[in-house]
Amino acid sequence: MKIINKKYIVLMILSLVLGACSEDFLDKKPTEFVGQSDATATADNLYTLLNGIHRSLYIRYEQQSETGIAGVMQAVDIAGEDIVYPVTNGWFLGFYNWQSNTNQNGQDVRFPYRTFYQINRNANTIINSVDAATGSLATKKIVKGQALVYRAFCHFQLVQLYGKRYVNGTTNSQLGVPIVLTVNTELINRSTVEEVYTQINKDLDEAMVLLTGYTKPNNSHLDLRVAQGLKARVALVQGKWAVAADFASKARAGKNLMTIAEYGSGFNNYANQEWMWGSFVNDLQTESFANFGAYMSRNFSSTVIRSCPKAINSKLYNLIPTTDVRSTIFSRTGQHPNITLVSTAQRFPFTSQKFLAVSTGDSRCDVPYMRAAEMFLIEAEAKANLGAADAAKVLFDLVSKRDPSYVLSTKTGAALLSDIYIQRRIELWGEGFRFFDLKRTNSPLDRTGAQHNTTITGGVMTVPADDKRWQLLLPISEINLNPAIEQNPI
Repeated sequence: MKIINKKYIVLMILSLVLGACSEDFLDKKPTEFVGQSDATATADNLYTLLNGIHRSLYIRYEQQSETGIAGVMQAVDIAGEDIVYPVTNGWFLGFYNWQSNTNQNGQDVRFPYRTFYQINRNANTIINSVDAATGSLATKKIVKGQALVYRAFCHFQLVQLYGKRYVNGTTNSQLGVPIVLTVNTELINRSTVEEVYTQINKDLDEAMVLLTGYTKPNNSHLDLRVAQGLKARVALVQGKWAVAADFASKARAGKNLMTIAEYGSGFNNYANQEWMWGSFVNDLQTESFANFGAYMSRNFSSTVIRSCPKAINSKLYNLIPTTDVRSTIFSRTGQHPNITLVSTAQRFPFTSQKFLAVSTGDSRCDVPYMRAAEMFLIEAEAKANLGAADAAKVLFDLVSKRDPSYVLSTKTGAALLSDIYIQRRIELWGEGFRFFDLKRTNSPLDRTGAQHNTTITGGVMTVPADDKRWQLLLPISEINLNPAIEQNPI
């Protein structure tokens, strides 16, 4: 029986990966190729399924650019103002010129929807089965706790992409996304934004109880610190400043920030002391041209990197002091003298070398999903909104590690918040936050005054904060499968 179960589990992992190419999101079981009762019968088997979810975060789904969570990270940053395309390039161009947001037939709106609901579906397989499974209570708590974090994370990403922004102090009755809590659920209506956030917090609160005392084997796994960090993110979006500050402080407690030398080393090691959650890209489970490093690194020899390396907004770059290590991960001239580029790589000003692949011939680059630096920024922003006396000190504790010349700010209120937002843009560049940050703060997109080319942006240099394009259209393929779902305004 053990041999049979192991065989089923191997097939289950394959279904977790191959199921990424399925045509629907909410109605197909993740175990269509195996006996579900065998795959979920024991805590050890469920732990194997959990490892399959960890690996599914960075696999290729359909198109080459659809590299799991990393692909969505790129899309939401490219839709902002801080990543610049120096030339026209097809990958993610629809997000750059804001055409993808309004194309319900397009792959670009389908990809995040399908990806997060698939991860959510696989998490539900664990959550719905773990209590009845045989095995140790400790293992059951570990797998259920991590699955709950995944479910919360998926609903959080989805509601930020497809729902209107959360507004603290209101009823938030605007449409969010379907809340999917079981594997077999079909034809679910969109819940309100408030209802979605209620479920997100419910899952995180339960996960934090289950993960207390758990020591994870590596940063691809989710522990109490990651759950607390996600709780802080969610509270920041909700404008619950005290909760955000509290959980950000808890999440970063005892976690070291990178040294200056580490900061400039390429953001490619998930074992980095500052990383809280990230993917290790295994050379046996990846594709050369479907990796995060194949799009966001500077040194890998792919067509997109050779011809269209990603650049930082010149206005933002000019705000970084030369004494700040973060100025060194971008090249003002585009020559990048301290890294190896292939001879055919085109040079453009302000291009990034924040992310470095293994080599010009190996695109692997571990993917950062959560770092301690973000927790400092959340805590500082939340405390600044609360008017707390130590808000500037929290910011100083982070920025002084990047720039030894940085001086503790005496600013308060809106002036301090403005500085925090700038530091957040610099620190988290390329890590999947900018579109979300603009949306949650009700800020317009403004690309003017930098090196954005209007021909490449499709003329999209500004977008008002109340524009309907801040809510991606839901994929028409999902609406056709599920008539209960109402489309966003077209």
